[in-house]
Amino acid sequence: MAVRSATAYYTVLFMLSAGCANYDAPGNLEPVAVGDGYQAQYRNIEASRKNNEFLRSARINERKCLPYGGGEGGGKGAGVVSFALSGERLTRNDLVNIRVGDDETFNADYVISRDGTLKLPFLRPIAAQGRTTDEIEDDIARQLLADEFYADRPRISVRVADFASVVVGVSGAVFEPHSVEIGGTPGDRIDSRRQEAIGSSSESRNLSVALRASGGVRPDADISAIEVRRGSEVYKIDMRGVFEGQNVVDIMLLTGDEIRVPSRQCFQEDLMRPSPISPPGISLFLSNLTQPSPSNASSGIERSVREVPYGTRYIQAVIDSNCVGGARATSANRSSVLFSRNPITKVSVVIERDVEDLLRRADRDDYDPYLLPGDALACYDSAITNVTEIGRALGVIGTTILLAK
Repeated sequence: MAVRSATAYYTVLFMLSAGCANYDAPGNLEPVAVGDGYQAQYRNIEASRKNNEFLRSARINERKCLPYGGGEGGGKGAGVVSFALSGERLTRNDLVNIRVGDDETFNADYVISRDGTLKLPFLRPIAAQGRTTDEIEDDIARQLLADEFYADRPRISVRVADFASVVVGVSGAVFEPHSVEIGGTPGDRIDSRRQEAIGSSSESRNLSVALRASGGVRPDADISAIEVRRGSEVYKIDMRGVFEGQNVVDIMLLTGDEIRVPSRQCFQEDLMRPSPISPPGISLFLSNLTQPSPSNASSGIERSVREVPYGTRYIQAVIDSNCVGGARATSANRSSVLFSRNPITKVSVVIERDVEDLLRRADRDDYDPYLLPGDALACYDSAITNVTEIGRALGVIGTTILLAK
């Protein structure tokens, strides 16, 4: 019995010791090791710390970039956009106040119908979808004169009383392409004085809001040629100025509009920063180390995810999740693993980094990836912690063997 127990003891010792050995590097279908993944920063750290005079990631990323302009012809340019899409344009379910002089026959509030028209008493339906209030005033005047309600054009006022929400489709190089509903006034935020006033204004139906509601533009997006399809027309809008604090074209959208963001097929680091069309933040899935600081682990992260600002890098998230620091003798030589997914190909990628090595490299920016929405991060304890855990396990096994005798 003693021989069997001793044999079992040393067998377990061998198996646990083998667990301290280095694991194989994570396998990936994409050639990320040579910098041909979604980010060049994913590639393997092959250069020594001494051979780190130049940063190459940005140049490697730029090699794959398609020219600005959407890559395809067609569509109307920004000059046409400023005329055809600018200003306040009405859509279905908008509430408008119409007054024709002192004529109580027509003076009332109207809702634009599902077919995009305004239906005034005794008049033919007036097209309102995608049009301005001035255009509608002219149509009302023409009908009143043609039907001989008036001999001379009366004073006519068409004013928006309340902008409705709109449903638009967003596709292409955004993180969450789908149909989104934007605009409108939430029920718990209604201002009674504004509701009683004549007139309405809303920034919540703008193009930038729709892009943000679709998860924000991806780092490979070509924001110089964002396409807006309205009816049979396609317009291209240049929104590059949004990252420079410029007053860019940010049109008001209508129900039924379709937005497509083309891709340059490359990772653009200058898009990895907060803006009105970037993701509002990143929900990062975390798995923290359990030793040697279990209390930090439980307090450092939420139940499943943690919110980090857009533009956060890998090493910042590692520090934020308490995977760095502590006693050097027992807490050094930790490693962490990043799980991500190429938003263009939808293929997953796993990147492993030695935390201490990355912290000490002068060229760390070359191998420090940006985090993307939905990324996951796991931290592993130091080798000394692993040995300690093995010793604790062996103690439990040894006690069990003694009790078995």
